[in-house]
Amino acid sequence: MVWDQSFTRYDFGAEHPMSPVRLDLTARLCGAFGLFDGPDVEVVNPAMPGDEILLTVHDADYIAAVRHASAEPQDADQSRGLGTEDDPAFAGMHEASARIAAGSLDMAGAVWRGETEHGVNFCGGLHHAMPDRAAGFCIYNDAAVAIAWLLDNGAERVAYVDVDVHHGDGVERMFWDDPRVLTISVHETGRVLFPGTGFPGDTGGPGAPGSVANVALPPGTGDAAWLRAFHSVVPQLLRAFKPQILVSQHGCDSHVLDPMAHLALSVDAQRTSYDSIHELAHELCGGKWVALGGGGYELVEVVPRAWTHLTAIAAHRPIPLDAEVPQGWRDHVQEQYGRPGPTHMGDGVSENGRVWWRSWAVGFDPENAVDRAVMATREAIFPFHGLDVWFD
Repeated sequence: MVWDQSFTRYDFGAEHPMSPVRLDLTARLCGAFGLFDGPDVEVVNPAMPGDEILLTVHDADYIAAVRHASAEPQDADQSRGLGTEDDPAFAGMHEASARIAAGSLDMAGAVWRGETEHGVNFCGGLHHAMPDRAAGFCIYNDAAVAIAWLLDNGAERVAYVDVDVHHGDGVERMFWDDPRVLTISVHETGRVLFPGTGFPGDTGGPGAPGSVANVALPPGTGDAAWLRAFHSVVPQLLRAFKPQILVSQHGCDSHVLDPMAHLALSVDAQRTSYDSIHELAHELCGGKWVALGGGGYELVEVVPRAWTHLTAIAAHRPIPLDAEVPQGWRDHVQEQYGRPGPTHMGDGVSENGRVWWRSWAVGFDPENAVDRAVMATREAIFPFHGLDVWFD
């Protein structure tokens, strides 16, 4: 897994919602559970990469603009998305962003070479960055850098699954016309949420029909409905595609407490999705799995627990949802932020450690908005993969 305190230098400022506090508190909670310890876990602090790594997915002129904004934040090129409200320029921005990309690439390389089974970079998942501009709090697209490296090093089928509440538009754009990459995004509909994209009819470019799947869910979607949507699209497509390696983005801004969106998930349901992706990696890819962070703006109650669960699952040391949050971590939160923090690792809504959902096999309900969203995706994408739209 990737971690070093220096990753908190990816910092847009005190008033920005994407505070590095979330990374620090996640690492502290992982440490409190002993997830950094033992011979089965290696903590990696990646070196600063050369531009050739970034150039696999980003334009040279854009990288030059980031370098300039990093040295002269007051002179950032807003036409490149830099120095904007979403992506304020800050000193050292190029170095902080490039090292996150290097971390995801290092994880992908180690997994692809068989040096480790799983890799985690919860600092990454910056999925909105485009080839030529910053967007949505994302400077360099580390997920795309990792996927590009895999393709350049022999991978023929890479699956990317994005469960952030926002559409994974940057990664989709970069591999839109590449049949070697299947991108699946499960998100709140772009009709009400940034970036305003990711609709079921978006299914890939002319050279890669069926390579893109978007599940666009209505506001207010809760645990059981979200999990029904996920399990009615993601496993079927992955099994049909037969990826050699799975890259996943785990933005936890789908939580009901998150201030930036309108879904209503619990940590319990988010953890259930992590379990499912982990199981699919073992079923389909021989365990080859690279897990990234992403969005998440409830800095104390949600992000640290969600990504500690993700790390623990990847380390094959899952933490029960009814486990108590270590008191030392809660004391630190109280001292630093004036609030006690959560008492348990779940939100108390699971049954026997999982949140349950209705299988698609029970039938389609045309009166249900989530079912209509799922059916729209299945009708748009399943025929490309020889899958039945109505039945599992």
